[in-house]
Amino acid sequence: MNISVVIPLLNEYESLNELNDWIVSVMRTNHFSYEIVFIDDGSTDDSWKTIIQLSEKNDNIKGIRFLKNFGKSQALHAGFDIAMGDVVITMDADLQDNPDEIPELYSMITKDGFDMVSGWKKKRYDSVITKNLPSKLFNWAARKTSGVKLHDFNCGLKAYNKDVVKNIDVNGEMHRYIPVLSKNAGFSNIGEKIVLHQARKYGETKFGMDRFINGFLDLITIWFLSRFGKRPMHLFGALGVFMFAVGFGFALYLGIDKLFFNPSGRLITQRPQFYISLSTMIIGTQFFVAGFLGEIILRTKQNKKRYLIKDKINLN
Repeated sequence: MNISVVIPLLNEYESLNELNDWIVSVMRTNHFSYEIVFIDDGSTDDSWKTIIQLSEKNDNIKGIRFLKNFGKSQALHAGFDIAMGDVVITMDADLQDNPDEIPELYSMITKDGFDMVSGWKKKRYDSVITKNLPSKLFNWAARKTSGVKLHDFNCGLKAYNKDVVKNIDVNGEMHRYIPVLSKNAGFSNIGEKIVLHQARKYGETKFGMDRFINGFLDLITIWFLSRFGKRPMHLFGALGVFMFAVGFGFALYLGIDKLFFNPSGRLITQRPQFYISLSTMIIGTQFFVAGFLGEIILRTKQNKKRYLIKDKINLN
């Protein structure tokens, strides 16, 4: 199979028929063998009913329905898990991503040899204050932190070699950082393509300031995981040893001063350096224990399902 199109969605029933017909037209025009995988992330409208109707007309339409809203990352994870295409295309369901971009994205993976290609919505039709400016700030921070030189990390329109989606773990809200996850997994040949961005035709955006804030918190998380995720002791242990050494240095100074230079002076416990010494040694020990516990958890953790599937369409 040439292409799997993975589409996570939440309450987008108004756009599904138009989006599906557009994708099918592109696939047939270019003679691609394909599947379209809709992941209904707990919609409360008629999205799942619409997906059922589409699947009855076309066996290439597949669907997964979550028991409730688990988030876009979990939806992408489920779609990647069942995707069968040599190239996997992701796009949003709100018609802001243009399916006419698919043939060139496919070519960049199969002919140009990219591991993944991320879309860049250079010209946007979103609100400048609530979405464009926060997005620019977020992308700048992501570039500086990750070293991945992309202009638009959060663009939903992306293409992947199948090996990429089968070997990365998209969880939490890490869908914004799939290029970083890919790089950390060893798939460093990451390309970028300017894509056409379209104004939302139906419904309302799901973007809010909480997502903007969560995005930066996730950025800190992925930076930490990429640097110390496999060896938490390297960070916490180093901090612990440093702080314990500082505290021990203060204690040693107080002891030498009391024994040899000022034996009749104030008690050690009456000097502020004593409490600095005690506090830093305690904190240093806690950091060291945190690193040790992190190493134990890393070696004993079990993979648990992060979402529950309620229904499936055209899947065994």
